[in-house]
Amino acid sequence: MARTSRIDYGAVDKDYLEHRRLKRGAAGWILLAGLGVAYVISGDFSGWNLGLAVGGWGGLLIAFLLMGLMYTCMVFGLAEMSSTLPTAGAGYGFARRALGPLGGFATGMAVLIEYAVAPAAIATFIGGYIEALGLFGLTNSWPVYLVTYVVFIGIHLWGVGEALKVMFGITAIAVVALVITVIGLVPHFRTDNLFDIVPDGSTGSSAFLPFGIPGVLAALVFGIWFFLAIEGVPLAAEESSDPKRDMPRGIIVAMVFLLVSGAAMLVLVPGTAGASAMGGSDSPLPEALRAVAGGDSVLADVVNYAGLAGLVASFFSIVFAYSRQLFALSRAGYLPRALSLTTSRHTPWLALVVPGTIGFILASVTGNGGLLINIAVFGATLSYVLLNLSHIMLRVKEPDLERGYRTPGGVVTTGIALVLAVVALVATFVLDVVAASITAGVFLVALAYFWFYSRHHLVASAPEEEFALLQDSEKSLK
Repeated sequence: MARTSRIDYGAVDKDYLEHRRLKRGAAGWILLAGLGVAYVISGDFSGWNLGLAVGGWGGLLIAFLLMGLMYTCMVFGLAEMSSTLPTAGAGYGFARRALGPLGGFATGMAVLIEYAVAPAAIATFIGGYIEALGLFGLTNSWPVYLVTYVVFIGIHLWGVGEALKVMFGITAIAVVALVITVIGLVPHFRTDNLFDIVPDGSTGSSAFLPFGIPGVLAALVFGIWFFLAIEGVPLAAEESSDPKRDMPRGIIVAMVFLLVSGAAMLVLVPGTAGASAMGGSDSPLPEALRAVAGGDSVLADVVNYAGLAGLVASFFSIVFAYSRQLFALSRAGYLPRALSLTTSRHTPWLALVVPGTIGFILASVTGNGGLLINIAVFGATLSYVLLNLSHIMLRVKEPDLERGYRTPGGVVTTGIALVLAVVALVATFVLDVVAASITAGVFLVALAYFWFYSRHHLVASAPEEEFALLQDSEKSLK
């Protein structure tokens, strides 16, 4: 075994990587932008509105602005790193180069926790939308969860090119639903509806902040839900046509769209149906339309059906994301190597099926989308701290590294994102200590697995490890 920096590289068969290949050239920048929007668009349809119940409209607005700034700054950093180190490992690969094996694994696991749990949360919202439509006479949504996982994992197994095109079509339907919602709600908007929650007397509470300063902190988690998972675009690097050019374009265009769509929903939905009523809704967009147009509103039914497309688009795309992150960690030996095996169509089948099974169980057992959001957000905010730190460290340690794109503002930009990510990480404990503790426990078990086992069985020929070893070799020659 070769040994370097307290880790061991184990021998593998000569055809090891041949059985672990993804399909190259499947996506250009337009599909990547669609992938970025698809990751997140469910956040416009459901989940964000729960922040109204803990922060009021003012608290959620502040959370949206802060988290929008954090994500925008981070996206610029990710655009640079993905154009520089274009591998399927994405976050793990960036941190591996900047922070070493432990930092790389920690980042990859935080991303994996986020992406494995987020589809389970979205599945519960899909169930809520279906129940709101009165379809199939369901009183328990677990059959919906099962069908959702089976169908959309099945499409991914079919092939990445086909899956991305299906996802793009579904996302387009969801975007149309958002446009319809805006058209239907604008004439009925009233500012008073935004402030119909009675202040509770907390520190700093008012009509604008009915739950005071603590409500702003609690709402940060739901501000994140407007943008959660856009950082997954770089996971498609090995399957893109020209990652140095396409990655920055795709992720930045997606971020701009999400800022506009999120702001529209935040203002119009509670501005028509009331912040108080929308704070506990499972399907806020259709409910807002029914509140202004009546219970038999055809427009509301159209948005309800199309809203399912938004939820499905995010579910579908995040399944892609968790499979690629798990594939990369497994291919490099950080997790069991069998999980990175690919089919004849170059899809990582075990990396699709195993987290999907876990997600289905979580959705079925808890049925609690809010809890699952909080678990996913804890993993996400932890990864954001490490991702922004990785960009800063790469700029400091390797200023001459060839970069296909450079972040405007450099480390100042990602420094802003880093500070806000730390605040958001702390806020997850303010909102839900149980969810944060569960996630932290899983994360610590994973770190123990790395420390006692996997760091002694890594694969030097994995692309992310090759990038790091090349860096070490260059340093030794100086």
